[in-house]
Amino acid sequence: MAQPIMMRDILSPKAVMARLDATTKKDVLQGAARIAADLMGQDHLKIFDVLWERERLGTTGVGYGIAIPHGRIEGLDKVQGFFIRLPEAINFEAIDDRPVDLVFILLAPAEAGADHLHALATVSRLLRDQKLCEAIRKAKDEDTIYRLLTETPTAQAA
Repeated sequence: MAQPIMMRDILSPKAVMARLDATTKKDVLQGAARIAADLMGQDHLKIFDVLWERERLGTTGVGYGIAIPHGRIEGLDKVQGFFIRLPEAINFEAIDDRPVDLVFILLAPAEAGADHLHALATVSRLLRDQKLCEAIRKAKDEDTIYRLLTETPTAQAA
């Protein structure tokens, strides 16, 4: 049986952004790709293309103001997450038609297999906690958001 995936395994403090000014889904994904590229030493256009292609298959807006864009990237050695809070919710074509203000980007190695799905399940389970999401929306800074995402009991295992 695979080891449970913990939020601390996939999210670093530097991968949390308390504010990204964006007005469209494309803006969000482009901004996220730049952030991820800087932290991972990857090409931001490659990351954007992977995220945009996935989005074209169907929205990653899962409802309640949350989106979990994800994809597989050649050259990664582990699953990595990036969290972005938007100051203004935007149309993400979410399944519940509500605008999105909390975005968790998940990037996995091209050959990640089940780890990618386990990480997706962990993130999804965590962000279903409406009290947690409200606390994230009210958080003053990245450190507080990181703590909320990694120290919440549901963040501990999938």
